[in-house]
Amino acid sequence: MIENLKEHLQQLEESHTGLEVRRSKEKLDAILADDFFEIGSSGYIYDKKECLENGVVLTEMKLHNYKIYPLAHDIVLATYFLVDTTRERNTLRSSIWKLIDGHWQLYFHQGTITPLQLTSFTSSSSKENLNVSKL
Repeated sequence: MIENLKEHLQQLEESHTGLEVRRSKEKLDAILADDFFEIGSSGYIYDKKECLENGVVLTEMKLHNYKIYPLAHDIVLATYFLVDTTRERNTLRSSIWKLIDGHWQLYFHQGTITPLQLTSFTSSSSKENLNVSKL
């Protein structure tokens, strides 16, 4: 694995949620695995073809509390809290990244709308170090 795998995947995740990649079919095509699918925060399921043909939501988003959990040498689960300032909502996100032909690609993604609000972070090593509060 890459020495700084967490930083590398977080950079890919941030580019995937960023407007530059989301506006470019070519860049989106490169980051999504051919077998990619997503369970959107809407509750609908999307695949790579649908994302490329119909486009994806263009909003300003900021990731927080990015964590990775290696599942195998070439598969990683990532989780994070996302603040969507355009739609004024927050989501809990999970992604599965696969190392395919020497490149990390997004294989699965899910977003779940949450009423939780980001309040602060701690530097503890526990799995639960995202401090959130109810509205």
